[in-house]
Amino acid sequence: MTMKTRCQWAENASQLEQDYHDHEWGHPVYDDKKWFEFVLLEGAQAGLSWSTILHKREGYRQAFADFDFNQVAEFSESDQARLKDNPAIVRNRLKIASAVTNAQAFIQVRKEFGCFNDYIWRFVNGKPIINQWSMASQVPVTTRESDALSQDLKKRGFKFVGSTICYALMQATGLVNDHTTDCFCYKEVVNPPGDK
Repeated sequence: MTMKTRCQWAENASQLEQDYHDHEWGHPVYDDKKWFEFVLLEGAQAGLSWSTILHKREGYRQAFADFDFNQVAEFSESDQARLKDNPAIVRNRLKIASAVTNAQAFIQVRKEFGCFNDYIWRFVNGKPIINQWSMASQVPVTTRESDALSQDLKKRGFKFVGSTICYALMQATGLVNDHTTDCFCYKEVVNPPGDK
């Protein structure tokens, strides 16, 4: 049995992280509900490890109405206070409040552009940026595109959307392919099965 070579960050990670790396990270997202999930989770990650958030993902799914942005946008002060006592998520008052604010801003973007998906793909001209990093140390933490996305999201009222968070969002959702070239996922993401 041949061992799969993964990106360095996933090489000795937990099964949960490896599954996430193998099946989600870097795969292009086109669904608004999935976009909201990643906006919420990446914001929650600020200052923490992605591993922490990944292990709390199901807790977030339950606490935040299965990532239904319409429902989250309606969360009251008492809903937010209750969430602050929920050990299944990161109990940070500002991050919980930002999930609600971001849901409201997310809905406004959908009103303007028809869907969040159309809005966000504009930052990479509608197709993934395919990088060719041979080592993890070459992968940037911010780029010109993440700077532009961050500035625009902030202008629209989003919180916890600094350029570093935005670049992590772009990596997770396939706006950029930052799998290293030796990783078995690199070619899969560049040439997905059935892609002509």
